[in-house]
Amino acid sequence: MVKRIVTGAHYGFRDWLMQRITAVVMAVYAPVFLIALYANSPVTYESWKSLFAQTWMQLATFLFLVSLCLHAWVGVRDILMDYIKPVGIRLAMEVLVIIALVGCGGWAVETLWRT
Repeated sequence: MVKRIVTGAHYGFRDWLMQRITAVVMAVYAPVFLIALYANSPVTYESWKSLFAQTWMQLATFLFLVSLCLHAWVGVRDILMDYIKPVGIRLAMEVLVIIALVGCGGWAVETLWRT
């Protein structure tokens, strides 16, 4: 008989739900972005800048970036939990992933709202 270790009620459901919600946000953003890009063609620096100067586009892109970082975190963390068994190495790799995601997310937000 296999003994299951229970670590809490509904363990994993929150991560599963976060993956689905962030995927939906990114799936909705992609066609909206493509339509907005197509409406501003030909793509020049001025049209690109005017597209992202609009508050709705900045907020939509920010929501996309947050969703992307959360989606990536859950996915990479699950992969590390599945394949890296030594706890110290796994923790170090998780910290590196967090630093990379926060750094990339911060850089993207700074670029998005740069004056």
